[in-house]
Amino acid sequence: MIKFFRKIRQRLLTEDKFSKYLIYAIGEIFLLVPEVLTALQIKNYDEYKKNCKYQLKWS
Repeated sequence: MIKFFRKIRQRLLTEDKFSKYLIYAIGEIFLLVPEVLTALQIKNYDEYKKNCKYQLKWS
């Protein structure tokens, strides 16, 4: 998948289509941001569950 995106970037840059490359880059950012935020939310939820279990053991 990374090779696929790399080829698209290289083609757009070599053909001097900077505006299309810019649109592509913005689109890629909009695809990555929700994935990162979802991963962080899952990590935080797991930590919360661990803390709750730990507190129940000691109370």
